[in-house]
Amino acid sequence: MKIFNLFFFLLLFQYSSSQITHPKASPFSKVEQEIGLSKISIAYSRPATRERKVFGGIVPYGRIWRVGANESTKVSVDADMEILGNLLPKGIYALYAFPEKEEWQVAFHTNISHWGDGRKRYNPAEDLFRITVKPESIPYHQENFLMAFDSITHNTANLNLIWASTKVTIPFKVDTDTQMELEIAKQLKENPTAQTYYEAARYLQEQGKDFERALAYLDKALELGGDTYYFHRVKSLVEAELGNFKGAIASAKKSLKIASELSKDEFVRMNEKNIKKWQSLSQNN
Repeated sequence: MKIFNLFFFLLLFQYSSSQITHPKASPFSKVEQEIGLSKISIAYSRPATRERKVFGGIVPYGRIWRVGANESTKVSVDADMEILGNLLPKGIYALYAFPEKEEWQVAFHTNISHWGDGRKRYNPAEDLFRITVKPESIPYHQENFLMAFDSITHNTANLNLIWASTKVTIPFKVDTDTQMELEIAKQLKENPTAQTYYEAARYLQEQGKDFERALAYLDKALELGGDTYYFHRVKSLVEAELGNFKGAIASAKKSLKIASELSKDEFVRMNEKNIKKWQSLSQNN
């Protein structure tokens, strides 16, 4: 019996160790995208059309689809987000879709243990929520299923699902402004440097808000850090937003001079362009 068991073990070992690792027909992929201070990660597999009809064909209408191939597609968010008015709390979710010709249901599912679409084990009650989106036709052929982000701002990004000649868009939204205000308050309280004040001012300027506060931060940055072409550059933009074109021109000239000395040609050109524009606006006021 011991000899038989040993023989069986050796046979099993030989069989298991002779397995071939082969490339997958639908290779794994991962995409990560920052939105402001937050991040979305997508893990999925990328099937190919291989001259087959996709939607209404290998992906039947009216039936659950794993949004890719192999194991279920996973969406991970490291902060609370919003999708078409629905709260997506920080966490990991399985992404499923129910394609139809005119519209799709897309489900963010809390049970991430299913292989693929789960089939009979899939329970709609475990959906966090579903959204309805409309498929669009695209003017090119996408051979391998693609998930990609576009239209990215500090607060928003669109996740595009693209395959064959079809695209579906899922809009993500995050409250970066609240996160940034907390971060600004924290950093200014602890041990602020010139760069701290500059970064806070630049964020406000980029968001088009609270220009008076941004100007105060820039003055503090210049006081602590001395003249830099980018401090003066952002200060000129803030002063222009406040309607102080004379001050904006003076700040832009300072930025231009320093940038020129450092061979920062791009900043030289940007400052020259703005000085010309603000001189014209100043004369017309």
